[in-house]
Amino acid sequence: MSFTAADVKALREKTGAGMMDCKKALQENDGDIDAAVDWLRAKGIAKADKKAGRTAAEGLIGVASDANSAVVVEVNCETDFAARNDAFQTIVRHVAQSALGTDGSVEAVANAAYPGGEKNVKDTISEAVGTIGENMTLRRSQKLSQPEGVVAHYIHNAVADNLGKLGVLVALKTSGDKEKASAFARQVAMHVAAVNPVALTPDDIPADVAEREKAIFVEQARESGKPENIIEKMVEGRMRKFYQESALVKQAFVMNPDVTVEQALKDAGIGDDAELTGFVRFLVGEGIEKEEDDFAAEVAAAAGK
Repeated sequence: MSFTAADVKALREKTGAGMMDCKKALQENDGDIDAAVDWLRAKGIAKADKKAGRTAAEGLIGVASDANSAVVVEVNCETDFAARNDAFQTIVRHVAQSALGTDGSVEAVANAAYPGGEKNVKDTISEAVGTIGENMTLRRSQKLSQPEGVVAHYIHNAVADNLGKLGVLVALKTSGDKEKASAFARQVAMHVAAVNPVALTPDDIPADVAEREKAIFVEQARESGKPENIIEKMVEGRMRKFYQESALVKQAFVMNPDVTVEQALKDAGIGDDAELTGFVRFLVGEGIEKEEDDFAAEVAAAAGK
């Protein structure tokens, strides 16, 4: 597989590695950028996910909730200027309210009735494009319900009530004190916002994600030149640490780093049957790459140079 200068540039942006290192990584991996990222990490040249999750699109996250459920939506626009517009914020807030009455899927939300109007969400957003002057999309949505407990939500750096750039839902099942449960679940939502777990429990971590990390750890250990039996023990230790750092319930709780999230739940006095059953974390523009204009090049081109 061949690769281009644009591929080298993309790999540099993802990893922060030097140009020659990126070129060699692509050569060693037949132009596969993901494999090249892993190769650089294994060589100690790049850190995991450096810049890979940077926000490239604009818009807002909106949340809405009722007694036992909550929903989070992401509505995108082209500029942060539009995201600060009152009309855009009203749309995101109303989309979240509409989503609360659905199963939370994007299709269901798009076809849901928009509050106070005769159109559905999809048509209302399309109509608003002409008014606000920017392309707008309902990118994603998700709903959590817990009829035997609570669902708490948290918006980080809110720009208005229930609107911001980062939103989290956390579901907690319990027959105990609902007020304590809601307060604790909100603390966990703040933890999720800060730490960004891969999954709820170690068993929930996708096998392909774990295998990819293991392969990198094996390659890093072999770089040390140690015997295979020592390498095996090194990898086992690193994988244990990976699961602890990646699974929500095993992470050190940000509110009290001396205990894990699951221990903090036991200590919260909610009830013996209290159990975290799910979480959702939306960051605006997550995973979207936005083209960056080279203004100097545009001026030079316009001048005929």
